[in-house]
Amino acid sequence: MIIRKALVLPALLAAAAAQEAPRPFSHKLHLELKLECVSCHSGAPKSTRVEDNNLPNPEACRPCHEKVRIKEPRPHLINRFNHSRHLQLGSVGPVIAAAVTAERYLGAPGSASGAASAATSCEACHRGLRASDAVTGTEFPQMADCLVCHSKVEPPFSCEYCHSPGPHLKPANHTADFIDLHSSGKARLDKTTCAVCHGRKFRCLGCH
Repeated sequence: MIIRKALVLPALLAAAAAQEAPRPFSHKLHLELKLECVSCHSGAPKSTRVEDNNLPNPEACRPCHEKVRIKEPRPHLINRFNHSRHLQLGSVGPVIAAAVTAERYLGAPGSASGAASAATSCEACHRGLRASDAVTGTEFPQMADCLVCHSKVEPPFSCEYCHSPGPHLKPANHTADFIDLHSSGKARLDKTTCAVCHGRKFRCLGCH
């Protein structure tokens, strides 16, 4: 009997904790209910600053959910973005897809998959929402998406147009000895990833 109690109590505690723990938010489930993005993210159409909190207001959830817990917005790596202006453009999905076809897309072509067939202007940039059962960050726009229209690439000057200056602008492998490492071949670089920051026409003398 003592052994049985020792096994049952942890199981009961674990079950109680599971009931209290918030479930991951599923965009997939909510989109299957035919909800529009702006039904929940109601502030986005008027948002002109990156500092704006465009997460849903708890009141938007209460018609279906008794208990509502909205997390704080994730930290931003950019210092300016205008949702209102971009939504007024309509879907940029076909523009991104055309850049991939013309080999002007600076990211991996596969990362733009689904842009052309996006159901809404939001999903052209926030791709993968219809299959997303948890918010992981992969649903956020790719930097290569932005560079389809904002195509001036001149580091470090163009970087600081959208990003706050600081060490976070450089990849982790860009250490003090990076110049020696990447020229010797020891860094084993995937050079296709360099284009997002440096463009496709950069030369060694452009940095050194």
